[in-house]
Amino acid sequence: MATSQQYELSRIELSGSQYTVEQTGRDKNFRPEYEARDVAGDTVFRTTYQMYEEKDEFPFVDADGTEICRVTAIGTWDIAGDYLLTDSHTDEELVILENDLSLLQDTWRIRDADDGSLLAEINSRGAVYTLGRKLLPAGQGIAHKYNITDADGDLVGSIEGEFAFFGFDQYEITLTDTSSIPTEPMVIGAIVIDAIQGS
Repeated sequence: MATSQQYELSRIELSGSQYTVEQTGRDKNFRPEYEARDVAGDTVFRTTYQMYEEKDEFPFVDADGTEICRVTAIGTWDIAGDYLLTDSHTDEELVILENDLSLLQDTWRIRDADDGSLLAEINSRGAVYTLGRKLLPAGQGIAHKYNITDADGDLVGSIEGEFAFFGFDQYEITLTDTSSIPTEPMVIGAIVIDAIQGS
């Protein structure tokens, strides 16, 4: 049976249960930049969504600028594709972020990179939020609201956002059971989801 510890990154450890993720702006090439902070307000990592024609990627760096992991698209359709999380220090492939495209609900699954077993699922709460983000003129300002469930379907956390001005989302990740889900992939996955759904 898989344990959450086997999906930890070698150069960073997220031991808490609450994190803030924010889109802090855009770089000189207008690519979205993100930052994740712990409950004390300290930066745990940053990334820039690097959008390419066939292989989008997210290099995650720590507060000192050292790369800790990388998320790379493994399909050419980013809005409904899969993303591979690799530890940059060990080159170990840890998890796959799998997007299930739907008009009425955003569903992402976190799976073991080797055997594809389900580790966790992130689901948007209700069609109203999802449709609003996709169809309304100012829909991208409607913040994400997600439930996080473990492999058994038990509720183990949430992603709560606030109204985003100019598309710069900020939201809180709360994990109520960190023993059954991998924390680092979960926080990293929240950033990937926000970037992909907003692209």
